[in-house]
Amino acid sequence: MDNLRFIRETMESSGSFTSVPGWGGVGMGFTALAAAWFAPPTEDGARWLFFWVGAAIVASLIGGASMAFKAKGRGERLSRGVGRRFLFGLLPPVVAAIGLTRVLLDVDAVVAVPGTWLLLYGVGVLAAGTFSVRPVPIMGFAFMILGAVALFAPAHWANALLGLGFGGFHVAFGAVIARRHGG
Repeated sequence: MDNLRFIRETMESSGSFTSVPGWGGVGMGFTALAAAWFAPPTEDGARWLFFWVGAAIVASLIGGASMAFKAKGRGERLSRGVGRRFLFGLLPPVVAAIGLTRVLLDVDAVVAVPGTWLLLYGVGVLAAGTFSVRPVPIMGFAFMILGAVALFAPAHWANALLGLGFGGFHVAFGAVIARRHGG
């Protein structure tokens, strides 16, 4: 039994994480597209941030629930093996983005928030994607490029760039993942 457990644990830790939710990504994307449509311009800092943080919370719940559901259906555990490595690749840059948001708001640099979010989310997705299916790291790289663009873009482009990244990229890549790698 010990040998079987060792073999199972070794196989779990060497595979790729296939429980990235394609349809969950599409749902996350539609949440961001709604936020991009309804959010006020960045000049209205507190209201703008309220819309986007609200959208991020809703999207995180959609993504987390759909990932857990897909993993359960595949017999994978998010707390072990490649699922755990996927989460440890994604979460540190997301936490860094949260901390930097606070700092950027304190120094009245709300214009840098969209680029920071896109860039750091891209870093997290790219890092997590090294343990996942091929479209995931490609999506992370696309987020990083868009984040770099957003750092130098005019402030009035913020909602459009966030909508393109968190909305458009999630919808497009989510559809590809759903089609090629199951829901």
